[in-house]
Amino acid sequence: MKDLCRYLVLKYIQYLVLPSPNIIISLLGSFASLYVLLILTFPLVSRKSTVVFIGSIAQADILVGCSMFSTISAGMIRNEPPSASFQSALKQNFQIANIHASSLLLNCVTLEAFLITFLPVETRHIRNVRCARVASKIIWAVVITECFLYQLECVKGFNISYLGIHRQIQLLMNFFHEATALLKFFIYPIGVLLRIFNVYLFYKMYF
Repeated sequence: MKDLCRYLVLKYIQYLVLPSPNIIISLLGSFASLYVLLILTFPLVSRKSTVVFIGSIAQADILVGCSMFSTISAGMIRNEPPSASFQSALKQNFQIANIHASSLLLNCVTLEAFLITFLPVETRHIRNVRCARVASKIIWAVVITECFLYQLECVKGFNISYLGIHRQIQLLMNFFHEATALLKFFIYPIGVLLRIFNVYLFYKMYF
């Protein structure tokens, strides 16, 4: 459990303290995630809701490896501009998915610690493994949807008129592009609010 606590501290620094991704911290975090995934295979590890969130955070670092693999493959294979644009967007979306999923899961850990401190009895029925798994699945669904919309953006630059795509599908693509623009407008203030939320909870717990 001490190793899991150290891992959480590292992840808080990586995603909620540092203003931008750091390659050294990212690599260190990835190796730490592999170690945590190994620890979680041991039968003696307590199966609590916090451990479920920690396991999801560790699994999110698999996307870091996917991003690195995408970068290496892009450097080894020369693609046409549309394909290169798609691959570049895919690499970026792997990174976004990792950051956003990990940040939201860390917020869940902080909120759980707050509830344990101030409302231990009243919230006991929601602080369980089942609710933690449901929350993790919802977070992953939201992040995957976000990155799917981002990935569709690169299709906007393709010359798709010659593909014979139906007009209704083109209208649907335009709707997705508008939704992506709206999402990008709100994503930064949401991230700032989540950081403030974390600071407030830590302030209430420790001071």
